[in-house]
Formats: sequence, C-alpha cells, structure tokens
Amino acid sequence: MSTTGVRATARLAARADGRGGTALPVLESHGPLALRRTRGSGDEARVMLVGAMSGPLGGDRLAVEAEVGEGARLHLGSAAATIALPGQGKDEARYDVRVRVAAGGELRWLPEQLISARGSDLRVSTALDLASGARLVFREEQVLGRAGEEPGRLSSRLTVRLDGRALLDQEVSCGPGAPGGWDGPAVLGGYRALGQLVVIRPEFAERAPAPRVLGESAALTPLAGPAVLVSALAPDALLLRRVLDEALAGLYG
Repeated sequence: MSTTGVRATARLAARADGRGGTALPVLESHGPLALRRTRGSGDEARVMLVGAMSGPLGGDRLAVEAEVGEGARLHLGSAAATIALPGQGKDEARYDVRVRVAAGGELRWLPEQLISARGSDLRVSTALDLASGARLVFREEQVLGRAGEEPGRLSSRLTVRLDGRALLDQEVSCGPGAPGGWDGPAVLGGYRALGQLVVIRPEFAERAPAPRVLGESAALTPLAGPAVLVSALAPDALLLRRVLDEALAGLYG
C-alpha cells in the first residue's frame, strides 16, 4: 500500500452533564476533519463536521469516531457536501465511520451528501454499534458525479449492530470497475443519487412501522429489531433529500 495521502481521525464523545444537558468531553479535530460545536436545543448537543481541505483524495485515510454515553443526545451534521476527488496516484481513498451509542443515548447523524467525482476511487465503511435502549437516526446520501459528469468508483459498506447482534450489513459498489449491472434495472436503474435512513427507536419493538413503498423509487423495510431501513433512489440530490425527509417525518409523526 502506498504511503501517500493524508491520515486523519476526528474523535468526539457526548456525555450527560447531570444538569439536563449534554457535554462534549472529547472533541478532537485532525487534519482536514474539523469538528465545531454549534448551538443546540434542549438537552441535545450539536456538532458540525467542517472539511478544512478538499477531498478525500486518492490515497487519503480519513476516519470519524463518535461515542454517545447513557442519557446523552448528540446531533452531528456537516457544513457542506463531501466530494471524493482523484489523487496524484492511483491508490483508493478510505473514509471510515465508527459509532457507539450506550443505552439511553441518542444520536442523529445527518451529514450532507457524498459526491463521487470523475476519476475518484473511494471506499466508505460505516459501523454503528448500539446498546439496547439506544436511539438512532442515521442518514447516508451518495451522488454519482457532479452535474453532467460521469462518477468515480464508490464502494460503501454499512453495518448496524444492536447489543452485538447484526441488524443490517450491506455493501454497494458503483462506477467504473464495479461489478457489472450496478447501473442496471436491478440496482440503480439509471438514477445517480442513492440514499438510506436507519432509524432505531425502542418503541418499535412493540409497534414497528409496516413495510411499504414510498413513491416511485423508495421503500421502508422493518429490520429484525426495533429498527427500520428506508432505501431511496432519485435522479439528483435535491429530490433524494426530499424523499428521505418525508420518510423521516412520517416515522416521527
């Protein structure tokens, strides 16, 4: 493996502060990954992930690690879309997300889109580990190419575990060099924006939402636990966000 590229890991931890709010005892930025606390609401702490440099570029190894303690509430967003770009070499870039949420903790992970630019090669890995009684809203949006541009290679794996038991483990690969059929009717069907929501709420154990189709290219699927998955396709990022926002509003209605 080439040693070129940036290595950076941003870390944050949220803890109940004992006064009805959420403290952030760990808020460590590194390299192009800058974490900034913003104004929260109620007992929720809010953090914005700000990209201090372009990328990820080929050869970069970037990671975000987050931990939410019992009784803490954390909302994590990003200031702008992340754009995967080609680097000077031919090495792939990696972007790893590792999250742990304790019982009674709540995380809302709602970043902006990830855009796969032409010539880029990015592998994304997201692992979400929750204890029983934790709450989660996780949104992932990926756009294949900028306006009028062919996409780069994008591989993404998402795993979700509850009390050590797998709720979801899926992987998708798109763009040049991906397995054949990724753009065919059985996968993307010509769309260029794909996204998903994972929502975990303890009350779903008693009354889970029923599986259903959401519009022309989205569906809600209950998982084997107090969780649901919303998967969506759209021709562009704007329409994708609209579909996911409507699905999320319906789950909390």
